[in-house]
Amino acid sequence: MMYRYVEFDDETLVTHSEIREKNNEKYIDVYFEKPIEGGFCSANCQLPSYTWTEIDGYTKDDIDFFTKWLEHNAATIFKYAACGGLQIA
Repeated sequence: MMYRYVEFDDETLVTHSEIREKNNEKYIDVYFEKPIEGGFCSANCQLPSYTWTEIDGYTKDDIDFFTKWLEHNAATIFKYAACGGLQIA
């Protein structure tokens, strides 16, 4: 299951998974996606390791920005992942 978290002014959508577990370690996947002409830029970051995968269309500067942004939002994202996502009325 993926949960919507936030959308930036440039239409980058940030979503996250529920809390998952592998080898007794809990993690979540955070996805970044932005529409561009002919498709999307996308990237996946696994927390808490900050491991980036599936980067398509984003620059190193973009990923650096997202990493810093995640450092400030990871605890909140984990909180929402634990309770079934951000509840928006």
